[in-house]
This record gives sequence, C-alpha cells and structure tokens, in this order.
Amino acid sequence: MSRPADRRSRLTPYVFIGPAALLFGAFSLIPIIIAITLSFQDTQTLGEGQWVGLDNYAAMGSDRLFRTALINTLVFTIGTVPTAMAAGLALAVALNRPLPGRGVLRAMFFVPMVAAGVVVGVIMSWIFNVDYGVANNALALLGIDRIPWLTSPSMAMFTLIIVVVWTRIGFCMVIYLGALQSIPSELKEAAAIDGAGRWSRFRSITVPMLTPTTSILLILNVVFSIQAFDVIYVMTGGGPGFSTTVLIQYVFRSAFQDGQMGYAAALGLVLVGILLVFTLLRQQASKRAESFL
Repeated sequence: MSRPADRRSRLTPYVFIGPAALLFGAFSLIPIIIAITLSFQDTQTLGEGQWVGLDNYAAMGSDRLFRTALINTLVFTIGTVPTAMAAGLALAVALNRPLPGRGVLRAMFFVPMVAAGVVVGVIMSWIFNVDYGVANNALALLGIDRIPWLTSPSMAMFTLIIVVVWTRIGFCMVIYLGALQSIPSELKEAAAIDGAGRWSRFRSITVPMLTPTTSILLILNVVFSIQAFDVIYVMTGGGPGFSTTVLIQYVFRSAFQDGQMGYAAALGLVLVGILLVFTLLRQQASKRAESFL
C-alpha cells in the first residue's frame, strides 16, 4: 500500500494544474466544441438547429461577401505587414546609436502599441473626420482640398493601413532593437577595417544576422493583421459599403447582425485554420532562430 505522503506527492501536480485546466475547458475547449457543432447546423441561436452537414462550408464558395472579406484581409495584411516591419527596422537602426533622449524617443514610438485599439480608433476617427478632422484642417491651411479619408471606398482601407502601421511600428522597433544589440560588434569592426562602408556592413552583416528575427516578426505581424478587428470596427464598421470588411469582421457580422450563427461558426473555423497555419509557421521560425543563435 502506498503511503499517504506518496499519494499527496502524486496529487500535488494535479492540484496546481486543476484551476488552469478548468479555465481552459470553460473558455477554450467548450467554445471550440460548440463552434464546431454549430458549423454543421442552420441555426440563428446557440440552441439546437437543423443539421445541414457541410452546407455552410459549401456556401462560402458562392458567397461574394466572403470573397470580398478575404480579398480585403489580403490587401490589409499586405499593406500593413511589410510597411510596419520596414519602418520598425529603420527606427531600430536609427535609435540603436547613441543619441540624446534616445530612451524617450523609444518610449514615444512604442506607446501606440500598448494603447487600446478602441481608444486608437476613436482618436483616429476624429483626426481623419472629413468635416472637422485635424488632418483635413491641416490640408486646408496648405490650400489642399479635403480628402474623404473614411467615407471613400478607395481611401478607407488606405487610412486604416496608415493607422495600424502607426500602432505597430513600435513593436517591430523593439524586437529589432533587441536583435541588433545581440549582433557581435567585432563583426562590424572587422568589416570596417577591411574597408566596408556603412551600407555594405548593413547589407552583408546586419541583414543576414536579423533573418531569424525577421521571420518571426513576419509571421507575428501577419497573425496580428488577420486578427485586427477593434480599430477597423470603430473607424469604419467595415464600410463604406464593404470596402473595409475583413474576414474576422464578416464573422461578427454574420453572427450578430445577420443572425446566421451556424454560418458564422463555419467562417470562424476557417479563420482559426488560417491562424493555426501561421502559428505553426511561427513555431518553426522560433526553432530556427534558436538553432541559429
């Protein structure tokens, strides 16, 4: 027979894991099971609906709004990811040098990243308002006509990309700063002695050494862009028309505005599948980065 002390030692890990397991089950596992179940139903509530099999998934093929949301998500991602990364790298290189007030500048560029998306959306909606916004008032002082930043289908997505890039530059900058400071200074000094210029050292030493960090940042930024909801919802609500409706917002619209809970669950699972692919890629990139270091 096992002693009481042995039984207690075997139960101790489960006591610590138990609360986390309960929270995971209540807020992650059970909702996932419910979503999978709903995706095979034609229902407008969370209750039992009519089973339709794969009809919800098949309906996506003929859904024009679904295709529009996918295209908008792609455009939004392509517009935000490389721009934020390039600007973040440029800032990191600039602020990696000894400058007066360098710490204050770093903090200023990082602050937008920690601000709530709803707050950013409200402030930017005021700045880019076509009638009384700060942006158009500044253009009027320069004699330039007012621009319909958020009311024109051709300008709304561009404006959202500007706002999201502004909020994300600080994150990319901080990650790149950490990577830049881990590059051995001896490599650059040896290259300088051999006559390599600043641009040559950056291209031949800095960029290759930043490759693992760039891979991780690329995947993280793609995931952030695919998940972007709050800023878009507050600033445009997916409009004008459907010009800024991205996939995650279409899931919200289908569920809570159109009342198609089953179809929304299917859309959500497609979105989860896309995010899962990029999550696995991020893990692979992290492993390559660790082996590189």
